[in-house]
Amino acid sequence: MRIRAFQGLVPPPALAPEVACVPYDVVNATEAAALAAGRPHSLLHVDRAEIDLPANTDPYADVVYAKARENFLKLQREGALVREAGPSIYVYQQQMGGHRQRGLVALCHVEDYDADLIKKHEKTRPDKEDDRTRLIDTLGANTGPILTAYRDEAAVTALVDAKVKETPVHDFTAPDGIRHTLWRVAGGAEWVKAFERVPHVYIADGHHRAASAARVARLRRARNAQHTGAEDYNWFLCVLFPASELKILPYNRIVFDFNGQSPADFLAKVKATFGLTENAPPTPTEVGRVSMYLGGKWYGLRCPTDAKADPVARLDVSVLQDKLLAPLLGITDVRTSKRIDFVGGIRGPGELVKRVDKDGGVAFSMYPVTLGQLMDISDVGQIMPPKSTWFEPKLRSGLFVHTF
Repeated sequence: MRIRAFQGLVPPPALAPEVACVPYDVVNATEAAALAAGRPHSLLHVDRAEIDLPANTDPYADVVYAKARENFLKLQREGALVREAGPSIYVYQQQMGGHRQRGLVALCHVEDYDADLIKKHEKTRPDKEDDRTRLIDTLGANTGPILTAYRDEAAVTALVDAKVKETPVHDFTAPDGIRHTLWRVAGGAEWVKAFERVPHVYIADGHHRAASAARVARLRRARNAQHTGAEDYNWFLCVLFPASELKILPYNRIVFDFNGQSPADFLAKVKATFGLTENAPPTPTEVGRVSMYLGGKWYGLRCPTDAKADPVARLDVSVLQDKLLAPLLGITDVRTSKRIDFVGGIRGPGELVKRVDKDGGVAFSMYPVTLGQLMDISDVGQIMPPKSTWFEPKLRSGLFVHTF
């Protein structure tokens, strides 16, 4: 793996809590506008520039990208984003309750992405990829970092352990209670050398941002008759975490109806395939277990296993889809069906209870996919089912911006 230091844009310490924002794709326009209200320096004014335009504006309209560039330049003029004195790498620590994760902020190369040294596990949607491609190209910048994982490497861990004993450049707690701490590593040559021992990394969150960065590099190459390969557009912004420190939460499911069956008939069919225990815990305790909420009760399901199945087919979300959602509830394509919704695990099983009690239907509380499963699937070039993983805490955008 190649990584590189970069001379990016960063907020001054006093403004970092205001500039830093959640990833563009975890909030809708209304939520983004609420988060940015009273915070003129929030990077949401760049990543979701439609919040500064009339409410009926098409988020993919030309005016949105023009507004994003205008806001991006304004942040620089007003000193909310300032150019670093020289190339740097950063250690970025996030603390959520008792969970701590420490990643390395650096640039990765698009050729490593294209060659699958940067491994993927998810398909991208054309509309979302087109949007981020246009934004990155319009700004000449990566504003949103990609969350990646690598199998722990002792030499890198030793450098991180030593660095975090020093005074950080940023240390603040966001409104959601997550603490963000950042240390700057000037130059970073020793870190680049240590990371050469890492054979490849895995995209955990940010597939659309990564695919878009690679597309922008191809566009820029095509437009640059003097292309040499050394240009900054060949690199994109990543945060690289040791796999042992990342936390995956489940992605739970709600189906709004029983596909024409009575709840009793549906329960009987579920019991025939999955078994059924009453008064199950709302959160499953191990792989192969699913908790189902229906009619005010929690039921425990055991996923039937096939040791000969491939890594994707063995996932709980795959078994649920193949043996329950499709055959019993008629949900054949979770990407397009309007009868199913997905709830990030950060909201907890209480959100499932609230929604089913209010609107009816049935909910499924999943055991989270493990990082080992994700890496095994990526290693064999397979794709995980949609809505399989929810990583938390989310990276903040705006603490470091790569420009080209």
